[in-house]
Amino acid sequence: MKDLTQGKPLKLIMQFAIPIMLGNIFQLFYSLADTRIVGSYLGESALASVGVTSSLNSMIIGFLIGVTNGFAIITARGFGAKDEAHVHRAVAGTFVLGIATSVVLTVVSVLFLPAILRILNTGEELMPLAVRYFRIILLGMTASMLYNVCAGLLRAIGDTVAPLVFLMISALLNVGLDILFVREFAFGVEGAAAATVLSQVIAFVASFCYLWRRYPILRVHKAECRLRADTVKELYATGLSVGFMGCFVSIGSVALQGAINSFGEHTIVAHTAARKITELFMLPFTVFGTTMATYSGQNMGAGRPDRIKKGLMQSILVVWCWCLFMLLAAYTAGEWLVSAVTATEEEDIIETAALYLRINTPFYAVPTVICLARNAMQGMGDSITPLISSAVELVGKVLVAVVFSGYFGYMAVIWSEPVIWILMVIPLLVKLFGNPLLREKRLP
Repeated sequence: MKDLTQGKPLKLIMQFAIPIMLGNIFQLFYSLADTRIVGSYLGESALASVGVTSSLNSMIIGFLIGVTNGFAIITARGFGAKDEAHVHRAVAGTFVLGIATSVVLTVVSVLFLPAILRILNTGEELMPLAVRYFRIILLGMTASMLYNVCAGLLRAIGDTVAPLVFLMISALLNVGLDILFVREFAFGVEGAAAATVLSQVIAFVASFCYLWRRYPILRVHKAECRLRADTVKELYATGLSVGFMGCFVSIGSVALQGAINSFGEHTIVAHTAARKITELFMLPFTVFGTTMATYSGQNMGAGRPDRIKKGLMQSILVVWCWCLFMLLAAYTAGEWLVSAVTATEEEDIIETAALYLRINTPFYAVPTVICLARNAMQGMGDSITPLISSAVELVGKVLVAVVFSGYFGYMAVIWSEPVIWILMVIPLLVKLFGNPLLREKRLP
């Protein structure tokens, strides 16, 4: 366990963030492995079929993971306040509400999957493979949620090393199973999906056994699973806020995916590759954002908002340094990265994806502030301002998909994110600079 309420903020944040960074790299490896192996052994049509589901995947599963990450913030606050009873109630509620939410989402999404893909302009030639691939991913949604519950709870009490170890093992298994199922057994796109789900099941089992044996404070018993109304309200207030924050982002991406799908197979593959590389480039945004949520939650519980402001400012400066390196990578190695991710030799695919990277990376300073500020605010208990910022992104992407893509084609998609980022950051900066808590030394 690690107490983030004592000691130098940046040192604590870096110690907390580095294992999360390594874990996210391996988690991204899941997705990159699917992309590379499907592209190498099944061809570009199969890769496009997987690609058309990527934004929908982020929306549905990302919402569920966001909800459970929001639940973990409540555990972090209780831990920071040294209130074990509060921690026990939060942990029990996290498991019960997480399972209930995932079951409902699984049933609804599997039933309506073909209809949703058609709304997204998925070509009929891609539909069968896309449905077969994504149906398996959706049926494994609960396994993904349960692993993220365990990882979130461990991080809430300051343990970021154990989730990293389990995820590393799982990621290596995922690559091995991908090759086994796709290349050796010729299971097709279903094999890639099954490999991802099975590796997540293993990650959950290992992390839950460790959590139960190592940390008595996180153990729950049958009587504690009968949740009080105030516990449900507290968990869902933060959980749904974080979930919808990510969902708004993903709905906008789904709307854009519908426009992208109408541009043809090569554009779909190029956008899929560009987004995979962007996920790698933006890893520190997510990592420090996750760290800020726990750091802010613990310090808010301990009555130290002054430490939140200092940690937030120092973290932004660190991530801005990373952005400079990614700008250099986009302009010197963009084409090579696209080719490495997709295994394609099509020049128009490589050039389109590289153009996306060169236009987006100069603006990375803005989403750095967005990611870190939103998570810090969630940790402090502000659930509204991050939602407003995410709603701006949703509206902007829908406008691009419905209006501007018809006039400017894929260039409208490429330029949409930098413009939307600038609009999104405005409500966050207004609220941050006007927040009286961040001027307080210590709460009474």
